[in-house]
Amino acid sequence: MERFGVGYLEERKLVKRTSGLTAGIVSLVLVLAVFYGTWWIFHDPRGLMRMYTPYVGYMYCRWWLIMMIWMVYIFDYWPFRRSWLNTAHPVLKGLVLTAVSALILVTLIKGFFEGLLGNYGLAYFNPEQLEKLPGITSFFAIEYASLAILMFAAIASWLSPAWVVAMENAPWEKLKQPVRGLTILLVTFFLSTIVYFITMHSHMGILYQPWQSFTSIAPPYWENFADTVSGNFHIAWIMCCTVVIWLVETIWQRYPFNLVKNAWARRFAMFFGIIAIALALNFFLYFAQELTWGEAVRGTRREFSPDWRWLHVGEMAIFWLVPALALSFYFDNWPRKYSMPVNVAVRTVISIVGAVLLYIVYYKTSHLFLGTQKGFSHPQQFPMIPMIWLVNIMLVHHWFMDNWPMWKMVPKTQEEIDQDHAAAAAELEAEKPTRSYGWGVGAGVVAGVAVYFVVVAILPAAYSAITIIN
Repeated sequence: MERFGVGYLEERKLVKRTSGLTAGIVSLVLVLAVFYGTWWIFHDPRGLMRMYTPYVGYMYCRWWLIMMIWMVYIFDYWPFRRSWLNTAHPVLKGLVLTAVSALILVTLIKGFFEGLLGNYGLAYFNPEQLEKLPGITSFFAIEYASLAILMFAAIASWLSPAWVVAMENAPWEKLKQPVRGLTILLVTFFLSTIVYFITMHSHMGILYQPWQSFTSIAPPYWENFADTVSGNFHIAWIMCCTVVIWLVETIWQRYPFNLVKNAWARRFAMFFGIIAIALALNFFLYFAQELTWGEAVRGTRREFSPDWRWLHVGEMAIFWLVPALALSFYFDNWPRKYSMPVNVAVRTVISIVGAVLLYIVYYKTSHLFLGTQKGFSHPQQFPMIPMIWLVNIMLVHHWFMDNWPMWKMVPKTQEEIDQDHAAAAAELEAEKPTRSYGWGVGAGVVAGVAVYFVVVAILPAAYSAITIIN
């Protein structure tokens, strides 16, 4: 029975061609070069296709991320055979898999959203339908339609990997491809649709005057709680869910959820634990803005507007994802020699420091190199778009091209696979809770609270001391 790509990421061995940090550093340089070249071609307002309008580029950027998640995590590279994945040159493999993802991407947006839903269901998915409304210009019709499609993508980019990572493909993990992939795709797409109507549909209903109260809840139910009618309130916590799920999968190695022995208890703990961590991150990042910029004022614009600050929560979260993936993809998830909680803690600190540095560098230089506008809250400044585009390039390089050329992919033998499984089981066994575990948890809680108050105390002073934008 052909396994296609089931287990491919786990069963490949990436062998560095050089020692030390050279392979990782060179790979990052190459990835950044490809990122910048492709950004100029597809997105840069001074470039060729100029898709950074900004929502058109954002729509394609976000859905391309989901296409790769579908292909690799949900369908396990189906219909490509394992023999081809093992033997094809990484460049050829990257070109073919990228082309397939792009074809599915265009088909989904033009065929499903704009063609089917936009013409026969909800007009705001199709720019041509929106232009028929009085007062809607061509530019805003395109932007509104792109916004609706990418809002759906924001939800799908969380729920699609969530079923694989948190729910462990259950209860369909034993099905063969493509049946398993189709089942999980339909289930997550259905759940994404429900979440979309609850969180985003009302946002689209208030973009037109008069508000579309007959077809949406207007004003939205979250108005008083979030101090805004904007769907950015939901974009914030959903983006945090998207980021946290990949932190759990990469630098945290699913710790501490993988300590739970009972399968369904572990799955539910991971799924809802990710949401809980994301909500905590969400509200902390909003609070951090109040510490640095002052209290938000409803009715204002730019930095003091609550709707922008909710959006900026998601933007800050995405800065954390980039260094976390870089550490996992190119630096062997360093460190690995300590206990699992210590390893996770060190990686988390490294990735947070990387996120802060990336945040500063981005806002200091993006208007010079990416064609964005200078400032934190300018309407033409959407850091989520270049950050997700960079993540996409990294995924192509790591998932489709096996980190070529600085790494060589060698399929693991069955003995090596068994040894890896045994080592992982032994690592978990060493971390299983003992009588002293409660003291460790208690100490962790105390340390976490202390860190929180320290950060809250120094954040305003740190912001005042560092001039990011002159």
